[in-house]
Amino acid sequence: MKSKLRPIRWEGKTLLLLDQRLLPLKEKWVKCDTVEKVALAIEDMTVRGAPAIGITAAYGVALAAVRSRAKNPALFQSEIERSIARLRKTRPTAVNLFWALDRMQKKLSDLLRLSLSSQKQGLEREAIAIHREDEALCALLGKYGAQLLSKCRNVLTHCNTGALATGGDGTALAGITEAARKNRALHVWVDETRPYLQGARLTAYELAHAGVQYHLITDNMAADLMKRGKVDAVIVGADRIVANGDTANKIGTYALAVLCQAHGIPFYVAAPTSTLDLTKKTGAEIVIEQRNPKEVTHPQGIPIAKEGTPVYNPAFDVTPGKLISAIVLESGICRYPYMRSLKMAKYRAGKGPASR
Repeated sequence: MKSKLRPIRWEGKTLLLLDQRLLPLKEKWVKCDTVEKVALAIEDMTVRGAPAIGITAAYGVALAAVRSRAKNPALFQSEIERSIARLRKTRPTAVNLFWALDRMQKKLSDLLRLSLSSQKQGLEREAIAIHREDEALCALLGKYGAQLLSKCRNVLTHCNTGALATGGDGTALAGITEAARKNRALHVWVDETRPYLQGARLTAYELAHAGVQYHLITDNMAADLMKRGKVDAVIVGADRIVANGDTANKIGTYALAVLCQAHGIPFYVAAPTSTLDLTKKTGAEIVIEQRNPKEVTHPQGIPIAKEGTPVYNPAFDVTPGKLISAIVLESGICRYPYMRSLKMAKYRAGKGPASR
């Protein structure tokens, strides 16, 4: 295994982001020294992946704090709250964004009686803590995910769930890479993940970097591979998981879950507990982000459709919990019915790791 990928760097008063729009052909770091630049980096997918978005947003708040020129606590609080409000408007589906911003908002409230210098330091430390905690929980997700994949020879994954999407080794991909450390024969089918091609551009890049065997496939090849017995399990990430286990993830995930049910293949989801949104009962309540039509008509800037072609481009779909064999969290492995097991897992997340 090679050195670890880490796409987010905090340098005190500047946030550096590895520009994922250019990978794998070019490695370029984007310098963010204002909240607006951080917000735009989230919106234009310079950074993407639910955990990474949350971490980046937290650093956006920290950036606003350490660069603030406010002379009194009231002005400082107003400035930070405006920054949080701006970051909330970036992307609607991934709950980690709002979880991280809520945590930074709470920290701001906890620090109000301290000096401005202490408030700035406290917000910076909180963002760093969010980043470090994500790195640690990725290791736990890798451990539990590897348990589910221990007997697999061929695993299929969709979208990008590795280091480029998180603060550590990843969510679903952490389970794959950990399993590959123990079983060097493990092989991964990587969905290209249209229309933004996160699998082709990013997941394949990460697996090559980690030295894990893989083949890139188009999204519509999965069914044929399953029919021929070439897939032992599917594992994906999540952008939001609600109380009954319904899971929002990259568009195309639901189709894989249906295919797994038809072929008797386990379908797993791996995500941090910050992805849980137990305030929503079913996936029908999840807001699905609609993306720019040009992601479909102009992949990587290359036109493939007639100008003015109407486009429907939802970034996510929702997989019913009943189609999910297990949900891997850093606090353990949850199984259907999820109404109870997810609630217990979220409780255990505050008590230390435990398996179910």
